[in-house]
Amino acid sequence: MKTLFCVLVFSVSLAGCAGTSGTQDSDAPMRKIAGVSQAAVLYVRSSKIEPVLRPVSYITTVASLLTKSAGGALGRVVINTALMPALDGPIPPLAYAEPMDLAAWESQLDRVTNTKQTLGSIEFLIDGEEYFSRLEKAIESANDSIDIRTYIFDNDDYAVTVADKIKARSNDDVRVRILIDSLGNLKAMQANPDSLPESHRGPLSISMYLKDHSKVKVRNIANPWFTGDHTKTTIIDKEVAFVGGMNIGREYRYDWHDMMMEVRGPVVDQLQYESDKAWARAGLLGDVGNFLAFIKGKRSRNSENDSVYPLRILQTRSFDSDIYKAQIAAIRNARSYILIQNAYFSDDRILYELAVARRRGVDVRVILPTRGNHGPMNSSNQIAINQMLQHGIRVYRFPGMTHVKAAIFDGWACVGSANFDKLSLKVNKELNLATSDPDTVAELMNRLFIPDLMASTEINQPADTTMMARVTEMLVDELL
Repeated sequence: MKTLFCVLVFSVSLAGCAGTSGTQDSDAPMRKIAGVSQAAVLYVRSSKIEPVLRPVSYITTVASLLTKSAGGALGRVVINTALMPALDGPIPPLAYAEPMDLAAWESQLDRVTNTKQTLGSIEFLIDGEEYFSRLEKAIESANDSIDIRTYIFDNDDYAVTVADKIKARSNDDVRVRILIDSLGNLKAMQANPDSLPESHRGPLSISMYLKDHSKVKVRNIANPWFTGDHTKTTIIDKEVAFVGGMNIGREYRYDWHDMMMEVRGPVVDQLQYESDKAWARAGLLGDVGNFLAFIKGKRSRNSENDSVYPLRILQTRSFDSDIYKAQIAAIRNARSYILIQNAYFSDDRILYELAVARRRGVDVRVILPTRGNHGPMNSSNQIAINQMLQHGIRVYRFPGMTHVKAAIFDGWACVGSANFDKLSLKVNKELNLATSDPDTVAELMNRLFIPDLMASTEINQPADTTMMARVTEMLVDELL
């Protein structure tokens, strides 16, 4: 009975997301029924099947989650009761210091993250029109393979359009593999975006829709202990990759401010390798398949293209939070400026390090959305805003929803799928790209940060916060 109760609570909580938008939602009852059944199946897969097929992954996931949760809770207590209050005092003026030595910084990153640079090139694709028009062309021109790894492949009208294009290419004998996070997708499919046409009736299972009358192969990642794969990569013909924060759905195409990167060069080989391992791990062979993909290794090639430059892949995995370690170190090393744009901002360690950076004279600026898409995280953001203002950090509200996940620290850029919250920095699987290439960082500055700062409204006064908001912030810190 206890197991059945857990399944029902889990299922109904997800299905209860349906009908929350302003659009007419006459198919909500059917989606609720489908959501309950899919959640029940996901519960069984995550708690019963995962330990059998992926025992190593399951055990490391649980151990890592427990370790990070316990350590994180203790760290938050120390930060909020001792370290942050000790920073009180007048805000010093900006130091206008010389930026950090980027060559020395990259060498330090080798040690901090135990990663190495590779070569490649990045083209930033800002907002849905730029990205999805390029993605659709890449899908249509694919000759051999399409590998998609995404948190959400929605069932709205635009996602179905992309699905149809992919299905058509699979029937042209292009190998198509799509890896979807089950929990993320289940939640997304229970709520319609406000802009969804009233006439649209989406498939109850996008996975079944993708496989119907096609050769598309789909694997749905289970979520032991509510962990997930938040990575978003699409790789075409093993030659060009799209990396960043956009899922496949209407919000990302039409409604939200967001960004992806089109990536070429030898770095794509490493991205393909990570995609292959994730695909193998999600199959029936589980950890054995992952090991075989690991043994097979990645394709290695030298590039004679003068347009490539050093890039670094950073990830969040069990017991290995490269993204978190790198950005904490970047904040500590910054001497001139820090620019961050992110929708979900709740990590206390990040907030403390930013406050310390500002008090040593670094110009710290953060862009958040005016209208976030996550109620509890919106409350947590408000607490974070007040803390940042208290310590001299300049905070801006971007008009509408920005889902961008980007930062620049003294000329070092870090962009990808990771938010500034516990899930992205410590729990879920994430993937960012980082570089110190001056031209690439300048492009990110000129095409994203400067226009977005100009379009945003600076927050000059802290907001009154309720007791409920403070309680919500504590829960978000622990759970999200």
